[in-house]
Amino acid sequence: MPGTIHQTPGGVALNIARTLAKQGHRPALIAAIGRDAAAKALVAEIGALGIDSRFLVRSDTLPTDTYLAIEGANGLIAAIATAAALESMGMHALAPLHDGRLGSDVAPWRGAVVLDSGLTPTLISELAHANWLCAADLRLTAASPVKAARLRAFMGRPRCSFYLNLAEAGQICGTPFADSARAARALLALGAARVLVTDGPNAATDADAHVQITRPPPATAPQRVTGAGDLFMAAHIAQELAGTPRQDALDIALRAAAAYVADAPHLS
Repeated sequence: MPGTIHQTPGGVALNIARTLAKQGHRPALIAAIGRDAAAKALVAEIGALGIDSRFLVRSDTLPTDTYLAIEGANGLIAAIATAAALESMGMHALAPLHDGRLGSDVAPWRGAVVLDSGLTPTLISELAHANWLCAADLRLTAASPVKAARLRAFMGRPRCSFYLNLAEAGQICGTPFADSARAARALLALGAARVLVTDGPNAATDADAHVQITRPPPATAPQRVTGAGDLFMAAHIAQELAGTPRQDALDIALRAAAAYVADAPHLS
């Protein structure tokens, strides 16, 4: 089919780190990257963005992971990811969080940690019970609806916020939902401490055991959708780190995501 191809550095963690860096933060990225030509360009881009790249895991045998998204007038049609490098990561790759460089069992990291469900189910389960993450402000996101159910391991854990779209929420709960508010209530009943559920152009919900806020995003004519959830999450985290009131943080993040999808990507 005729169309256009846009290539850009990405991935959930990098997308979020990029936005946080633009907000004046200095995020550290823990990710698996090869040593091929794509990796060289990617590492250079990470450094240029102002992201701390000291903790990248470099593989001599695996190529750098890639993601292909096919979008049409009605949004995402299909997506395929090669994630061998990411799925090769074991607990050793997360050593900075428990060997004293960032945190340890006796002095756990107390800042925000963003974790996506692209890691293996075994590693995610280990992380859900790791003492050195017990004080962290955990922000969880699904790499895709297919992998969303892996985050069930964090149900019942305090200081843990789930960022999900409606399809991902349905995968975790094992049932589809008509709207974000119903999905949020079901996730809380399942044991989530806090959830933020988006639904494209429809209302999004931020909820915990005490508060439920449901807000519509601005109306927009979408030019792209890939990465919008990552940008929403990063914008929301940046607002909360700045102490923005909860409802305002949700509104600002929704506006940021709407502006992103309305902006046609530059071709490269």
